[in-house]
Amino acid sequence: MSDFTRPGGTRAIARDAVRARISEVAVDLFDEHGFDNVTVEQIAAAVGVSPRSVHRYFPAKEDTVIGDPAGWGEHVRDQLVARPSDEPIWDALLASYEALLATPGRNETQGKKAMRVLGTTPALRARNLEKHLLWARMLTPVVTERLDGDDRTLRAETIVQASLACFDIALTTWAEANSSDSALELLRRSFGALQPTA
Repeated sequence: MSDFTRPGGTRAIARDAVRARISEVAVDLFDEHGFDNVTVEQIAAAVGVSPRSVHRYFPAKEDTVIGDPAGWGEHVRDQLVARPSDEPIWDALLASYEALLATPGRNETQGKKAMRVLGTTPALRARNLEKHLLWARMLTPVVTERLDGDDRTLRAETIVQASLACFDIALTTWAEANSSDSALELLRRSFGALQPTA
C-alpha cells in the first residue's frame, strides 16, 4: 500500500515517482524470491539507484512494502472527520476506508503482491501491527468525540480496533482469493459481519 502520494510541486511529484518505483521493484522481488532473500543492495541495483538512495526513501526494508503508514492513516482520519456527525460511527468508518481504497492511482496488482508478501513475512506482520497502532491513535479520538455515555474511550478503542481488523481481513482475503471480488466489496462484507442489527 505504498503508493500513497501527497499533492505538491514538481520535486514532490518526482520524489513520489522514485519512491513508487523503488516500492514496486522491491515488492516484485519479494514476491518472486521471498522478503528475507532480497537485500537493499539488490533492490537498488534493480532500480538503478544506490542503496543509500533506497534508504533515503525507505529507512527500513519493511517500509518498501508498508509504505507511509502515517500518510494513509491521516487520509482515513481526515475522511472520518469529514463524515456527517449524525452518521452511525460504523458506517462512517466504513466510508473512510472505502475512500482510501478508492484513492486515484492505486495499483491493484502491486497491492495484491504487497499483501501476499506481508502475510508471509513475520517482520512485515510486526510492522503492519505498528501501523494499526498508529492508525488507532489517530482514529480513536475522532470516534470518542462522536460517542455518548460512559466508557467512551474504551468503546471507541474497541470500535476502531474492530474496524482495523475488518480492513486487514478484507485486504488479505482480496490478495489471496481466486474470486473476482474487489477489495471494496470484501471490505463491505467484512464490515457487514459486525454490523449492529438493532
